[in-house]
Amino acid sequence: MIGTNPRIGPSHPARPMPFDPAPLPHPHLQTLARLAGTDGWELALAHDRGEHLLIWLTRGQGVALLDGTRRGLGPHNALFVPARHLFAFEAGRGALGLTVSFPARADMNLPATPRHLHVRDSREQAELTALCDAIGREQLQARPGHAQAVEALARLIAVWLIRQEPTAPDAPETAAPTRRLSRAYCRRLVTSYADGGGVAGHAAALGVSVNHLNRACRAEIGRTAGALLEDRILHAAHRLLGRTRAPVQDIARHLGFSGPAAFSRFVRRRTGRSPTALRRRAAGGATDSAGFDRTVETGPAGRLRARSHDRE
Repeated sequence: MIGTNPRIGPSHPARPMPFDPAPLPHPHLQTLARLAGTDGWELALAHDRGEHLLIWLTRGQGVALLDGTRRGLGPHNALFVPARHLFAFEAGRGALGLTVSFPARADMNLPATPRHLHVRDSREQAELTALCDAIGREQLQARPGHAQAVEALARLIAVWLIRQEPTAPDAPETAAPTRRLSRAYCRRLVTSYADGGGVAGHAAALGVSVNHLNRACRAEIGRTAGALLEDRILHAAHRLLGRTRAPVQDIARHLGFSGPAAFSRFVRRRTGRSPTALRRRAAGGATDSAGFDRTVETGPAGRLRARSHDRE
């Protein structure tokens, strides 16, 4: 596991990287399959994002890591993930859904904490689907004023989210100690995953032993602390290899590895490919520098889908 293997160590601080993706300028809609990508790593690996994300699951099932715990999702479940919150999502076979990414701006008036909504009212389901459909049409047709129209529709989705909030006062914090610890660890993986300290360093910072931290993560997420840390590092590796021209040796040191050879072994063990092979594979993708696809189109009955190369 990371933290017990000498391939990563605190003696190699992260270097500044030539990777500072521009903030998302406007809300953007994609199908769930398109955002996940061909290999699925974009959503399946634990990571945080620079923009807010809404996942609207319309068919099938999925499993999410959110707010330090594992959650099952079914049809007509909505998952809202604020920017810079660790999360992952694995869609089940045949699952269909839509995603809306929102700029991380205060004026969007979106929830500050993660939300998992079971939307049982058919009118509420239809309203959210219609708003997503409208955004997709505006993106596809690109008529004059489409950016303002998308912005207005996204704000209506923000209102929809507000209306799903319970009207009763918030209950006092009753999370179990394991939930509190796994949540705190997930927060650390947002800011400190590449500091080279490994699981032992994170456990020490949280004031617990590695075994205690592993027990909490297994209880709440079903995975060890080391596995989550590896996922976060691998997600960053995918992005840096696929969306920058930074040399592999710089990426390795940025992510806390002792050198490119150790980084290459890690990537090959997790993916079966070398860093160079991953970079070549990513070069054939259809996403822009921020990772957003621009090929969403409207299908029959207003259902949004990507073009023929989409897995849906």
